[in-house]
Amino acid sequence: MLSIIVPTYNERENVVQLTDRIAEAVSIPYEIVFVDDSDDDTPAILAALARQRPQVRFVHRTSQRGLGSAVVEGFHLAQGHLLAVMDADLQHPPQLLMDMVRAAEAGADVVIPSRFVPGGSDGGLNGFRKLVSWTARMLARLLLHRVRPVRDPTSGFFLIRRSVVEGIDMQPIGWKILIEILVKGRYRRVVEIPYTFAARAAGESKMGLREPWEYLIHLGRLVAASPEDRRFWLYCLVGASGVVVNFTVYWFLVRLAHWPVPTAGAAAALCAMISNFLLNDRLTWRERKGGWLGA
Repeated sequence: MLSIIVPTYNERENVVQLTDRIAEAVSIPYEIVFVDDSDDDTPAILAALARQRPQVRFVHRTSQRGLGSAVVEGFHLAQGHLLAVMDADLQHPPQLLMDMVRAAEAGADVVIPSRFVPGGSDGGLNGFRKLVSWTARMLARLLLHRVRPVRDPTSGFFLIRRSVVEGIDMQPIGWKILIEILVKGRYRRVVEIPYTFAARAAGESKMGLREPWEYLIHLGRLVAASPEDRRFWLYCLVGASGVVVNFTVYWFLVRLAHWPVPTAGAAAALCAMISNFLLNDRLTWRERKGGWLGA
């Protein structure tokens, strides 16, 4: 069965239409799991939908909010072996759900409708939102090794096999849960299929100043949780610190101690190498028992 997880926050104008569109598009057994954080009458509308349609389930949360945590809660509630995630604002076309299912049946572990593969488009975003989206994607691909092959890692529309996240400790913050799945999940094959991101039909965007800040915190946490990425960036930072040590020691020896320039240069380089070695031993390679010195 396909479980379609839909986080909602004040989407009263859209949830009925989205449910109708999913019913028209999906031709296999499915369920829709709404995880709702609304403070308007969206919960009442979802309750009525659940009474009318056996495929609809929902939970209304009052003690926790956030798109990422809503998706994780949806994973726990879902009963299907295929888990799709989409927004409630009608910008993600339900017509693609069966294409996503077919890609999974053909062997994909993660299927991402992408705005940035041939045939895709992000035309539903204005110029400022496109800039924000591009910056977020580039940061994720720069910082995280497992994200680099994916063209649209910040998408909120994707499908995974349950096994990809089963037993994984997910600690989402903010609204870009797919990046955490790509970093922590168990998968071999990611497939991106083209789609056109539509303009919001009703309701208001939930994007504010808090979300970009939470995104940066999330990226930092993911780098810290990924040994490969953590080692790479620690190695870069240690290398940069070596440059600082080199110049500082050189300046001190030449300007204050009046050493000859060749001697001061050699001593400064030696100090920088020793500093880099010790810092890499204790930080970059700390997973090794006691570092290289203590191995």
